[in-house]
Amino acid sequence: MPSLDDLVAFARLIEVGSFTAAAEGLGCSKGQLSKRISSLEQQLGTRLLHRTTRRLHLTAAGQALLPEAQALARQGQLALQRIAEVQDQPSGTLRLSVPVSLGETFFDGLLLEFCRQYPGIRIELDLFNGYRDLLRDGFDLAIRSGRNLDERLVARPLFSMEEITCATPTYLAQHGEPADPQALAGHNCLLNSHYSGYEEWLYHRQHDVERIRVNGHLASNHYSLLKKATLNHAGIARLPSYMLHQELAAGELVWLLRDYRTQQTPVFLVHPWQGRLPRRAEALVDYLLNWFRHSQTLLNGLEQVKPR
Repeated sequence: MPSLDDLVAFARLIEVGSFTAAAEGLGCSKGQLSKRISSLEQQLGTRLLHRTTRRLHLTAAGQALLPEAQALARQGQLALQRIAEVQDQPSGTLRLSVPVSLGETFFDGLLLEFCRQYPGIRIELDLFNGYRDLLRDGFDLAIRSGRNLDERLVARPLFSMEEITCATPTYLAQHGEPADPQALAGHNCLLNSHYSGYEEWLYHRQHDVERIRVNGHLASNHYSLLKKATLNHAGIARLPSYMLHQELAAGELVWLLRDYRTQQTPVFLVHPWQGRLPRRAEALVDYLLNWFRHSQTLLNGLEQVKPR
């Protein structure tokens, strides 16, 4: 019967695609790993892969074996994680998907502090503005905005996001400041192409809703890029309030149309429904919920910014 260690080594080798990298991850030499793969091939009586100087190519037998070897590797990792959880020491890997702007604004320092508190947990942070299928793509947690969430997910509310219309004093000195939403039609507006209907901006004032058709020379699906373009005097943008505290307070950006509100978008922490979460996931959920609960001023509180 093939050695379980050799099967796990085979799965790791194909995952990273390199004898050198796989050997480092397994804590052995490149020569030892090569012998383990050769031993596995001898035990099975067939060649599993062809080696070239640049790539590893699976044979038909190797392709058939790979899913089973990967499953054994995952089960072995899960067993080790379960033991650690019984010992009351959260450990293992957590995969977290977060929108780009939110991740770049908060999650570097936020997650580094979490890792200091839980040194046994490894975070894989995915910054992505598109849709990740948590179950299919193997993510433990994600942060999502909007009201129509996947019914297979458990959603925990974090905060409500509002966009702020803003531009630099330099841009406004050159092009004028819009007095009302209709005046945006005469400006270069920086658009977020991530959202459908992004060329129409909605504003609320008391019980009225105004839909304004806007256009401009730049559209992007990344708030961070739009913020950089705004700071470079390229035009007027609508950006999340949590990205603008420092720039508004310093006068680098001007908050426009303050009497008009934009739509409030709820933001959630979500995870697949699976009964009780592993302790490592519970630890991160509790940490994030607590951090966002105590950070509402940082996320939304712009009342201290004085009008222009």
